[in-house]
Amino acid sequence: MSPQLFEFHLPLSPEELLKSGGVNQYVVQEVLSVRHLPLQLRAFQAAFRAQGPLAILQHFDTIYSILHHFRSIDAGLKEDTLEFLMKVVSRHSQELPAILDDATLSISDRNAHLNALKMNCYVLIRLLESFETMASQTNHMDLDLGGKGKKARTKATHGFDWEEERQPILQLLTQLLQLDIRHLWNHSIIEEEFVSLVTGCCYRLLENPTINHQKNRPTREAITHLLGVALTRYNHMLSATVKIIQMLQHFEHLAPVLVAAVSLWATDYGMKSIVGEIVREIGQKCPQELSRDPSGAKGFAAFLTELAERVPAILMSSMCILLDHLDGENYVMRNAVLAAMAEMVLQVLNGDQLEEAARETRDQFLDTLQAHGHDVNSFVRSRVLQLFTRIVQQKALPLTRFQAVVALAVGRLADKSVLVCKNAIQLLASFLANNPFSCKLSDTDLAGPLQKETQKLQEMRAQRQAAAAPAELDPAEEWEAMLPELKSTLQQLLQPPQEEEEIPEQIASTETAEDVERRIRQLLAKASYKQAIILTREATGHFPESKPFSHVDPEDSEETRFLNVLATIFKGPAVATQKNPQAENTGPEQPVSTDKTSASELEEARGSDDLVKQEMLVQYLQDAYNFSRKITEAIGIISKMMYENTTTVVQEVIEFFVMVFQFGVPQALFGVRRMLPLIWSKEPGVREAVLNAYRQLYLNTKGDSARAKAQALIQNLSLLLVDASVGTMQCLEEILREFVQKDELKPAVIQLLWERATEKVPCSSLERCCSVMLLGMLARGKPEIVGSNLDTLVSLGLEEKAPQDYRLAQQVCHAIANISDRRKPSLGKRQPPFRLPQEHRLFERLQDLVTKGFVHPDPLWIPFKEVAVALIYQLAEGPEVICARILQGCAKQALEKLEEKSPSQEGQKEAVPMLPTFLLMNLLSLAGDVALQQLVHLEQAVSGELCRRRVLREEQEHKTKEPKEKNTGSETAMEEELGLAGATADDTEAELVRSICEMELLDGKQVLAAFVPLLLKVCNNPGLYSNPDLAAAASLALGKFCMISATFCDTQLRLLFTMLEKSSLPTVRSNLMVATGDLAIRFPNLVDPWTPHLYARLRDPAPQVRKTAGLVMTHLILKDMVKVKGQVSEMAVLLIDPEPQIAALAKNFFNELSHKGNAVYNLLPDIISRLSDPEAGVEEEPFRTIMKQLLSYITKDKQTESLVEKLCQRFRTARTERQHRDLAYCVAQLPLTERGLRKMLDSFDCFGDKLSDESVFSAFLSVVGKLRRGAKPESKAMIDEFEQKLRACHTRGLDGVEELEMGQGGSQRAPSAKKPAPAPRHQAASDSDFATPMARRPTRRQPHTQQRAFKKKPKIVFSSDESSEDELSAEMTEEETPKKTTPLRRASTRRRRS
Repeated sequence: MSPQLFEFHLPLSPEELLKSGGVNQYVVQEVLSVRHLPLQLRAFQAAFRAQGPLAILQHFDTIYSILHHFRSIDAGLKEDTLEFLMKVVSRHSQELPAILDDATLSISDRNAHLNALKMNCYVLIRLLESFETMASQTNHMDLDLGGKGKKARTKATHGFDWEEERQPILQLLTQLLQLDIRHLWNHSIIEEEFVSLVTGCCYRLLENPTINHQKNRPTREAITHLLGVALTRYNHMLSATVKIIQMLQHFEHLAPVLVAAVSLWATDYGMKSIVGEIVREIGQKCPQELSRDPSGAKGFAAFLTELAERVPAILMSSMCILLDHLDGENYVMRNAVLAAMAEMVLQVLNGDQLEEAARETRDQFLDTLQAHGHDVNSFVRSRVLQLFTRIVQQKALPLTRFQAVVALAVGRLADKSVLVCKNAIQLLASFLANNPFSCKLSDTDLAGPLQKETQKLQEMRAQRQAAAAPAELDPAEEWEAMLPELKSTLQQLLQPPQEEEEIPEQIASTETAEDVERRIRQLLAKASYKQAIILTREATGHFPESKPFSHVDPEDSEETRFLNVLATIFKGPAVATQKNPQAENTGPEQPVSTDKTSASELEEARGSDDLVKQEMLVQYLQDAYNFSRKITEAIGIISKMMYENTTTVVQEVIEFFVMVFQFGVPQALFGVRRMLPLIWSKEPGVREAVLNAYRQLYLNTKGDSARAKAQALIQNLSLLLVDASVGTMQCLEEILREFVQKDELKPAVIQLLWERATEKVPCSSLERCCSVMLLGMLARGKPEIVGSNLDTLVSLGLEEKAPQDYRLAQQVCHAIANISDRRKPSLGKRQPPFRLPQEHRLFERLQDLVTKGFVHPDPLWIPFKEVAVALIYQLAEGPEVICARILQGCAKQALEKLEEKSPSQEGQKEAVPMLPTFLLMNLLSLAGDVALQQLVHLEQAVSGELCRRRVLREEQEHKTKEPKEKNTGSETAMEEELGLAGATADDTEAELVRSICEMELLDGKQVLAAFVPLLLKVCNNPGLYSNPDLAAAASLALGKFCMISATFCDTQLRLLFTMLEKSSLPTVRSNLMVATGDLAIRFPNLVDPWTPHLYARLRDPAPQVRKTAGLVMTHLILKDMVKVKGQVSEMAVLLIDPEPQIAALAKNFFNELSHKGNAVYNLLPDIISRLSDPEAGVEEEPFRTIMKQLLSYITKDKQTESLVEKLCQRFRTARTERQHRDLAYCVAQLPLTERGLRKMLDSFDCFGDKLSDESVFSAFLSVVGKLRRGAKPESKAMIDEFEQKLRACHTRGLDGVEELEMGQGGSQRAPSAKKPAPAPRHQAASDSDFATPMARRPTRRQPHTQQRAFKKKPKIVFSSDESSEDELSAEMTEEETPKKTTPLRRASTRRRRS
């Protein structure tokens, strides 16, 4: 067919070109074979050189054949074809401008060029798509093989790098479309298929997941420009909109790419309307459909969010279309719309110069954001807080909204979502950093100025009102105002025709002149001038002698006379006579009046400005005060979040408190102290956050010089030490140790601390003491800080003074103790421990201070001597000798004091020598400290030193025996041999130490043994020795003595536990709780029978004792030193303790216990049994609070299913309605699954007869409600069946209440009697530690049910079977139980129950 006669139609698929479709339509004649293609391509190239771009008309079949065999031809041929076609299209685009401008172009030539254009574009685009398809397949293969060598594989596949070839092709097509090619078509209307061909390849390129990579940026830009030309010149907007919507739904990676394209079209190409079209399409999407299409919603959301960041002003006009999505179910779309609003507030609706409409729009957006701060979805709430954080950081939030948004953030701190809490803290931190009020936000500091300025404002308002009142009520001014109208009315009335209208008998006969005068004044005030003038005329004739009407000058005109009378009546006679001359005079007086008026106006304007300024100041202070109060409220909430399990939240809390502290909020110090224990956190991020916080707060101090900075640092650290607990000081010590070891503390700090400690710098005694404490803390990191100045410390703290400063002496001892390691020496340590000789001045001074202070009743002496004794044992060679001398010296002084009183009592024959209570207390306390330190010395220092010497001796012996054997094998054998020998030797050394403790320390020949009878006498006679301090010291000393010897401990345990339970002093009970806890670790077998009495202290009436007992039991249980049995329910009761600290302690205990395998799961049956016991349990509401917490630890499906079965079975053994309700509540709290529901259906007979109780029925209905949420379709039938059974049993139970009360409950017991299933029971009973109560007893009693219907039910212990044997074995046998002292109440109670 001649080229001029056919017409090329762009096909939808390549196969269409093989079929004849119509008259003159081009059809491919032959698909060439692969081997002929290179030759035909060369022929095409030759024809191109001769004919130009029109050569495609004869050689189209060649290129079609190449495309047809694209997968099977050589890469070189593909590359040659691509390069050649690009030349053809490029030449055609160069020639077309001249052809299009040729007015003489014939129709046949135009058709030829049109066909050539369509053919060239078609084959080039098809070739591009073929290359792209192969490239994407190669990318998928690269993902499977790994990314290494990807570029080499691409070149091997194509012969060239395809990613670099796409951009020139797209630029070539763009260049072609920029020509005015529509004239090639009839009527200059370009066909839609051609535009779709060119743009379609762009969209197909965008579908490649790698298109958004940085290396493909040129390709993206080329696609954007090509589509931009199609939009502006070829009416492509509708198609582009539809295509973009489709691509957003199906390709998540395209959102940022399309945003960049759309924003470029809207700005550079002037196609703003496309934004509206796309947004309209998204807005018209049904929210319900989007909730079912998460991928599409995610694409739309990402597109809207990024588009709002780029072109917020253009998008804002279309926002109303998107508002429906705020009420949709898909939270991602809600987030996107809210983010778009925030961007508009930040970029468009920002500033003070907004117009009214823009301000209203901004307020609507902010209202919407605030409302969604309470969204049902936590991700939306979190996103809103993030958006507000950005708005606050960029200072785009109006001041009028500060309080509302701060209140929103504070409220979200209590959110159940961790993410929301974290973002709420960030928002509050942003408010602090960008607050417009002050750099110091103390509500106490702001309250004073606010009150002062408010009072000043009230005074100014009062003065203004006082000044304004006369001006408003000044009759002269009012008269001047009404005078013109009054004159006009008077002139009308004075004319002759008006006299007929006068109203006669205006004045009553009873009225006086004063009454008429009052009436005239009222008429003038009401502006009834006509009646006032008529009444005045009548009164002038009626009262000619009366004052207001008698002062009439006959020479004046009638008008003047009337005005004078009216002025006198209205203004008063004095004012009228004073001001009338001014009214008549003219000339020089007028300017004076004007000047006075202008001066008063200026004064009034100035006063008004001052009032406005004062109102603004008060409002500013009020806002600052309210903001400070909100921040203070937030501090209290955030401080409780410091020990959350989520690391990121803890880090946010720490950063928040750093910022709050820097803004001078007084309560911030509480948070800064509270974060100290986090230095021991196992999470590296939390530990580092604490270090950074203290580095920022204390190391980066402000000051002009190094000394000024050091002074500020020491001052701040000293504030932390004021009233600090021992735990707080240990934490601070660890932080300072880190700083010292990393050389972050400047030498000027240490220098200044020594100057303050030695009083070279004037300071108070408290500051001096703090300096010594800080030096001691620094010595933990670098012992030489104190070690090199040991004599200085001894001189400044331990020298004898008139009033002895025991607090300073105690801190000096602490500081000196840090120069050596107090821990037990490690096995590999070869150096001997650091020890000072007995004759060292340090020990002389310590001995002297302790001995001389013994006879003085100073309460600070006791903590000092405790530290002094510990220091002697830590640093001295032969410390027991020094401490023996101290004990002997103090005992000697006590005996001397005892003898001093004897001469005064010579007259009394039966007088008993008396010793001051404080001396006896000091003596027993000192003996207890020495006993404990002697034990520690033997267990750690002596044992460690024996081990060190043995290792050195064995190594030396080994070297002398085999000096030449140094190969690896012999070394390994030696280490193994030494390890085995060392284990035996360790046992020998431990036995030696134990025998010393057992046989020698409390032997009659030793110093300590002398104090035992005295100690026992004081403890055994609380009535005789009733002083609280003495009792506390004696009980503590007894606990320390018991630590030494198992024999002594065994003989005194009954005394200890009797004091623990019977003592009336909470301090004694607390001390003994700690002592017995230590004994449980040292002698577990001895203390084990007394474990119930340890648990009993958890219900002590004194909060101090409960707290101590909780701490002790927590350590014992978590360290597996105490058997965890049903008595752990006492710990569970602490969860509802009125003291928040105790409740937090119990919660922490169960949190830790939940990490120990199935511990909580195994204990739950016992806890439920004991807590719901009507005699010894808790009330119903507290029970529910406790169980809600404990059941939250059951997270595994298997545990839940097993627990459901056990709880259902327990309905059989429960005998009270309260127990039924408790069990039902526990079942309702469990996270049930489908298998759990099956267990409940299998056990339905166990609880079916209890459903008549409304509470039990409601609990099981709540289970149904939980199961329905997110239930699978196949599970719904089972849930419906369960609900129907519940309702049927509930109704039957309600109908048969009378029958149940009369004891005719056979129909309800029948199911339980029918339950055969012995195998399941055996299986349940053999579960690890979690047994189901057997149903034997109910079955055995069933025949007697009828007879016992009206009898009182027997008491039944509601406890699980699995712990009964353990508990019985834990009780003492008759031989083990002490018999001679007061019996313990709880032990007897247990025996009665068992």
